[in-house]
Amino acid sequence: MTGIQTAINDVDVDLGRLFASLVREWRRIAVVSLIVTGLAFVLAWMATPHYRAETRILIETRESVFTRPAVEGGENNTNPVLDEEGVTSQVEVIGSTDILMQVAQKLELAKRPEFDPAANMSLVGRLLVLTGLRTDPGEIPAKERVLKAMREKLYVYRVERSRVIVIEFSSEDPKLAAAVPNAIADAYIAVSRDAKLQSNSDATEWLEPEIADLTKRVKEAEAKVANFRSQSDLLIGQNNSVLATQQLSELATELSRVRANRAAAEANAQGVRAALQNGGSLDSLPEVLSSGLIQRLRERQVQLKADIADLSTTLLDNHPRIRALNSQLADLDRQIRNEAEKILKGLQTEAKTAQLREQQLTGDLNSLKAASARAGDQEVELRALEREAAAQRQLLESYLARYREASSRTDRSYLPVDARVFSRAIVPSEPYFPKILPIVGAAFVGSLLITAIVTLLQELFSGRAMRPAPGAVVEPVGQVEMPSSAEPPVPEPDVVVAEPRAEPSAPATPKPKPSPELHPSLLAELPPQPPPTLGEVSIERAAEKLIAGGATRAIFVSPEGDEAAATAVLVAREVADAGLRVLLLDLTASGAASRPMLESGAYRGITNLLASEAQFTDVIHADLYSDCHVIPPGTADPARAMRAADRLPIIMNSLTTAYDVVVVECGPADAEEIRRLVSSATEVMVSVIEPADKAVAEAAAELEAVGYGKPTLVTPLGYKPPSAPVPGRSAA
Repeated sequence: MTGIQTAINDVDVDLGRLFASLVREWRRIAVVSLIVTGLAFVLAWMATPHYRAETRILIETRESVFTRPAVEGGENNTNPVLDEEGVTSQVEVIGSTDILMQVAQKLELAKRPEFDPAANMSLVGRLLVLTGLRTDPGEIPAKERVLKAMREKLYVYRVERSRVIVIEFSSEDPKLAAAVPNAIADAYIAVSRDAKLQSNSDATEWLEPEIADLTKRVKEAEAKVANFRSQSDLLIGQNNSVLATQQLSELATELSRVRANRAAAEANAQGVRAALQNGGSLDSLPEVLSSGLIQRLRERQVQLKADIADLSTTLLDNHPRIRALNSQLADLDRQIRNEAEKILKGLQTEAKTAQLREQQLTGDLNSLKAASARAGDQEVELRALEREAAAQRQLLESYLARYREASSRTDRSYLPVDARVFSRAIVPSEPYFPKILPIVGAAFVGSLLITAIVTLLQELFSGRAMRPAPGAVVEPVGQVEMPSSAEPPVPEPDVVVAEPRAEPSAPATPKPKPSPELHPSLLAELPPQPPPTLGEVSIERAAEKLIAGGATRAIFVSPEGDEAAATAVLVAREVADAGLRVLLLDLTASGAASRPMLESGAYRGITNLLASEAQFTDVIHADLYSDCHVIPPGTADPARAMRAADRLPIIMNSLTTAYDVVVVECGPADAEEIRRLVSSATEVMVSVIEPADKAVAEAAAELEAVGYGKPTLVTPLGYKPPSAPVPGRSAA
């Protein structure tokens, strides 16, 4: 079990590149559309013509205004004869077996080969019957075969939001196509008329004994009502109500009026009392103003005030005349106040009188309540008897009216059907099938659309129409078990890849040829290299760190140039020897890491993948001397490939999903240049040949300063390759 990470990226669709595939594949789309159109034309031309005719039936009341049955109240029945569900039910009646059998017998359809599949069975049909793939039509009775053929050619439906029923029938014979729907309509009218006659006869036979029984029950019910009313002494007053109840209602009305008058008198008295106690103005009280005496006193008061005002212009306030007038004015105020007190006493007397009247009415009301309650109990029983008698009487009258009407219609044989044929089928002159032009046009348009959609889906699923969205991240999603196989892995469907364009095929992979600098026999003769110093780790330690730490990416930076690229190759092979699936991605300009592994620089690689000239399976190659896989720089234009550098994180995520460890050799790159390659579970390493080289120290310090942590310094010095090839290694 190996920890694998799934790429969780926001990928956008490049609409320009997506629809550009239609331009590239226009020849294939046109050829497929023309082939399908040609086949549709041939099939339509060779098809047997079919003719269709229709008959229309209108569901409506056929009764005239003079013969229409009368409903309760003496008015004519103007309701529609059938509702929407009723019209739909008539559609089923028209297509019933009885009507179809009548039409089949009348027109002798059983003698026509069109309605008998057993009469003109083709050779293919006979072979299907013999092999058991088809039921023998001869085993089915002739009537069922005819009915089945009729139902296949018959179409009965109701016109939406109307009471029109359409009967459509198709046939190879135009005359028969018109004769069948007309015959079905006539049979439906006849069946409906017979059903009405039978229903009318059954109604008269049932109504006669019911009317006799109802007459007897009505007499008994009315006798019970009369006896109960006389025994209970339930006198009827106005509005057909019991006398006690009527008196109670009138007394309650009078009591309400008296209470209102008392409340009004008390309120008026309270207002006058408040004005007298508070010394307020009495002019605003309606009761005071309505007094004639007070009005005259007020007029005298106004006159005195006017005289005082006139004299004040020539006389002083202590003048005898002024003082006399002021004295008279004060006497008038006292008289007005005395009159207001008399009005207050009158209002209080009126309120007390209304209160006494209210008490008397309340006592009378309580007495009538008891009497009304007793009458109410008896009235309940009386109403029940009256309802029973009224119901029996109403039913009897209804039965009598229906019986008289049914009897008269039966005697005169007048039963119009609630339907009429208002449009009969005529012999069609043109077949409805096949319509060559619509069929050919539909086939062309349909095949064109389907082929275009298939082309767009191929472009979309291949990944050529995808582009990475900013802000893509990678999150660990669990453990996935990867099968061990020497074949290059195929990325998941969400990988953005592109199919190869037309170009010369890559050269054949050369046969395995021992590399002088890596072959075991030659390595044995080399002088031993000095061990690594204290600050660097060996190839074995670097591989152990990747395996033990669970890293899925190893980013190698080689400040010393292409000579140090061998470190990434040795680490990748060491991890592959441990049983993990490893891929080395060579991002150097010269292919320093992949060239010793493939012994050629003519293979397609990462630049071809970025330029949409190849797929993953075209750029992943096997190492000639280990189980490691490698992606070389490739043969595409580097400038064109760099324009699609935004796709590099998606490619890295896809490779991380397919492999346990992805080793990337970046050459002398800086921290900003490897930003697109770094994600979680990534180990950054620096290849070292000369520890004293100043470029190594500067590169390590820059990586640590940017935030990648302290990089691991890996040196190939002292590495001892295995003396014999590891089992399982094979050349590409």
